[in-house]
Amino acid sequence: MDDLVATSAGRVRGIARSPEVLAFLGIPYAAPPFGADRFRAPRPAAGWAGVRDARSFGPVAPQSARLPGMPTWSPGDEDVLTVNVWTRRPAADRPPSPVLCWLHGGAFTFGSAAQPDFDGTTLASAGLVVVTCNYRLGFEGFGRLAGFPDDRGLLDQLAALHWVRDEIAAFGGDPDQVTLAGQSAGATSAACLLGLPEVRGLFRRVIAHSPVGVRFTRDAADDVAERIAAVAGLPSVTRLSEASPQTLVAASDAVSAACRADPAEGRRYYDSVLYGPVPADGGADALLAASPEEQLRTGLASDVDLLVCRTADEHWLLHAVDGVPSVVDEAGFADFVAAMGIPEEIVLGLRRRRPAASIVESYLDVFGEFVVGRPAARLIEEHVGAGGRAWSARFARRLGPGGPVPAWHNADLPFAFGNLDVPGAHFLIGGPPGEADRALSRRMTASWVGFATDGDPGWPAVPAAVGPSPTRIWQTPHDSLDRRADDGAVRRDTVRPNDTAG
Repeated sequence: MDDLVATSAGRVRGIARSPEVLAFLGIPYAAPPFGADRFRAPRPAAGWAGVRDARSFGPVAPQSARLPGMPTWSPGDEDVLTVNVWTRRPAADRPPSPVLCWLHGGAFTFGSAAQPDFDGTTLASAGLVVVTCNYRLGFEGFGRLAGFPDDRGLLDQLAALHWVRDEIAAFGGDPDQVTLAGQSAGATSAACLLGLPEVRGLFRRVIAHSPVGVRFTRDAADDVAERIAAVAGLPSVTRLSEASPQTLVAASDAVSAACRADPAEGRRYYDSVLYGPVPADGGADALLAASPEEQLRTGLASDVDLLVCRTADEHWLLHAVDGVPSVVDEAGFADFVAAMGIPEEIVLGLRRRRPAASIVESYLDVFGEFVVGRPAARLIEEHVGAGGRAWSARFARRLGPGGPVPAWHNADLPFAFGNLDVPGAHFLIGGPPGEADRALSRRMTASWVGFATDGDPGWPAVPAAVGPSPTRIWQTPHDSLDRRADDGAVRRDTVRPNDTAG
């Protein structure tokens, strides 16, 4: 294999990313999801004659986000269901390499596989074949529309996994050694896919960084659709299929902004994410029959290894970018807890651990624990309880003694990918990296490679003897949430049950 690879759809020409690594970008894994195929399950991509140029990323899914280093979406950009592959140049005596298939985050509304922090060059140099994929977002991917399948974004991801199974050998990858990985919405997607019968044999391991809980019901998704239709000026939700992608993006932005401006919205005032996977609530007409935790409880995925990582200060990022409303006093904190339906034990537990915390600190700690910590712990708990193997990690690196940049949502990704100097990374990690940061990145990259290669990230698995408990939260024995100066390490010890922290 050189910079020209033959896939079943046609030949592609890649680009050198380093003396050792080639990248093949913007390869279609499914047909463009527009025209007659809009809002439907993905169809196979059409083949092509000659050689397809795979030296630049494909279009992103329709969205309004403008992220550093990422292409923007424009009307007419239809070939959005593409994958990107990073792989080493061939060697005669090299066996097929383990594969890491990455699902980006972005609240199911924005983001792209083309983001610079997801560049796979470092991981490919370390021995993996890295695949990243775009999938439909926002209403296009997760809006509920009568007569069309729910969770179209998940169906796209499933199609990308089938592409990996069928095509990755041509790029030097081993289709029997695939690890599905993702962060935030991507981690939640991976958790949803993990429990599906349709994915059996498509991957052997899952890495979930900061998975958020699946919280949408069909009724809630229908309510969002009605609001989108109203803002878009449509007479009914049945006409949403006629609206242009840019109309749906603009309407979604307007509905989300309205929720953030009105405390009477309750939970949506604090958490204005409009889209996400929608379990079928017992119905038989949807891809996702139940929440990821409920699906894992069946034991269907017990043969798949699971690594879950969260950051110590998840929601501090959203506060820094004005993504959540301010809470400055006890009355406001009480309103937040009530609106979100947060169990009292989370609040009492975190306040007991940090009695000197300010209102803002308590608010953000509780927010992160409820939205990320508890769901992450439940995934581990249910998987281990059903006979699976799971590992837990916590990213706790902070710039300086206790700050100024916390170990917040997304901060772990530049370290795990080995991309500390790409556009946007310095904001996430608090400035230019030092040698200690580069050493930490090397350790995290090695953990990913080890896990994807043989299921061993370098520390013990969660002990199965504890058994399942739907209310138990996992904590590493040496970690805490008190924001003391950290030693810059990933907490990666055998976890133990604890009733207050994840």
